[in-house]
Amino acid sequence: MKTAPHCPLSDHRHRVISYLRVSVTDRCNLRCRYCMTSHTRWLPKGHILTLEEIHRMVRIAVGLGITKVRLTGGEPLYRKGIVGLVQKLAAEPGIEDLSMTTNGTLLAEKASALKAAGLKRINISLDTTDPQGFAELTGRDLFSAVWQGIMTAREVGFTPIKINAVVLRGCNDDQIEALADLSRRYPFHVRFIEYMPIATDPHEAEHFFFPITEIAQRLEKMGRLLPVAHERLDGPAQRYRFADAPGEIGLIGSMSSHFCDTCNRMRLTADGHLRPCLLSDEEVNVIDALRQGAGDEEIAAIYARAVAMKKGHHRLSFTGDCSLRTKMASIGG
Repeated sequence: MKTAPHCPLSDHRHRVISYLRVSVTDRCNLRCRYCMTSHTRWLPKGHILTLEEIHRMVRIAVGLGITKVRLTGGEPLYRKGIVGLVQKLAAEPGIEDLSMTTNGTLLAEKASALKAAGLKRINISLDTTDPQGFAELTGRDLFSAVWQGIMTAREVGFTPIKINAVVLRGCNDDQIEALADLSRRYPFHVRFIEYMPIATDPHEAEHFFFPITEIAQRLEKMGRLLPVAHERLDGPAQRYRFADAPGEIGLIGSMSSHFCDTCNRMRLTADGHLRPCLLSDEEVNVIDALRQGAGDEEIAAIYARAVAMKKGHHRLSFTGDCSLRTKMASIGG
């Protein structure tokens, strides 16, 4: 079988694609209100990429210039064999940064093994520091498990630990200051993310929207925000820190402050599709090619086809005609 040659992926706007986000499962043990809906149903197991297929897709992507890989879900730690997959991916030459986004509920028991397997960084989704509020937002009374997971990740040496918080007006916007204060108490990077109307009616979802401009105004009342310079492997977050704080603040304005012009990412969904943009339903089927015996060069051509579909800007909005049908769990947000 021929191996795909090293050939950096770039689109018609000359954006070089070097970052692959991989959803290893659509399943999750939480029911976060901005991710799951009453209509959410798990995909049949045979419709999900196997770990071997995921490894192959990543290996081919690395040969095309991908240097940064993030494992997502659903909840990636829910996937049996995830530590073994991390170990295999960490051994792939060319991957400079291997990370994971998790809800943290299973992290305490797996943090040490993930670190030993070669995972470099970890992001934990946490939208509130209030246990009761956590149960209301996620449908599960598991705040203590998440906090234990965060502390264990710190103990085993993951750094920086990033805390991802999606802010919804009237739901958890009263937690902005408490979450930000974590960056003063710990060396955590607390990142506030705008709510996106995914798999829901954008017009009905608009009243939940809380823009990063308002978040910044609230944070500035806590103290002056000092800008932090971007580093080469950074994502789209605007980085700040409070004076004398060991941690950082990040602001991600997916809806109000598009960063499409510098987007360098591609997504591999749990059900085997390549998506050039999180906020678009456009995708290219790759699972069929994998299971019909396609060679590496054919898979590389599918990557190139998906990259060619990248648009200059996403069209998702609360007031326009564009909506997103696919649920976040299977995309790998």
